[in-house]
Amino acid sequence: AAEAEGLDLVEISPGATPPVCRIMDYGKFKYQQSKKSHEAKKKQSVVLVKEVKLGPKTEEHDFQFKFKHVLRFLEDGNKAKVVVLFRGREMAHTEFGRALLDRMAEMVKDHGVIEQSPRQEGRNMTMIIAPKK
Repeated sequence: AAEAEGLDLVEISPGATPPVCRIMDYGKFKYQQSKKSHEAKKKQSVVLVKEVKLGPKTEEHDFQFKFKHVLRFLEDGNKAKVVVLFRGREMAHTEFGRALLDRMAEMVKDHGVIEQSPRQEGRNMTMIIAPKK
């Protein structure tokens, strides 16, 4: 009967018990499936990790400027990676970089959560902040 109508037996959900099948046009079914997946992809948001670089001797105004960048990244729904770069003899005083990152973490606590606490990676100290939901 389905062949006479030009329709096919389509398995809708193979995981169910018993498997659900329908008599319908297979081409139409494939089209609806692709539309559904396209809609789901459109709703999915891509979270980028934006990076802000500081030095351990960053002055107050520059720090505030970078802080505003971090806030903007978080408000846009992106993660912010704050990196303190140490050059030459600055490696002897990594506590200055740690203090900067701790201060940044304290200032953004209303807008974001610390995803990765300050961590030394070679000559860099990094911290990742995720936006609050």
